[in-house]
Amino acid sequence: MPIRFRKRWGLGPVKFNFTQRGLSSWSFKVGPWSWNSKTKKHSVDLPGAFSWRQS
Repeated sequence: MPIRFRKRWGLGPVKFNFTQRGLSSWSFKVGPWSWNSKTKKHSVDLPGAFSWRQS
């Protein structure tokens, strides 16, 4: 079982995700809306335990 390296670093509304290979993706979140650079999809946090994600 190999050991994996994962790190998340934030700078305001922008979050950077790192793995052992370097920067894997970044995301942008403003209020309930967010966007991810790897999947290029939008998502919205809804009230309670619900959320919506672009398919």
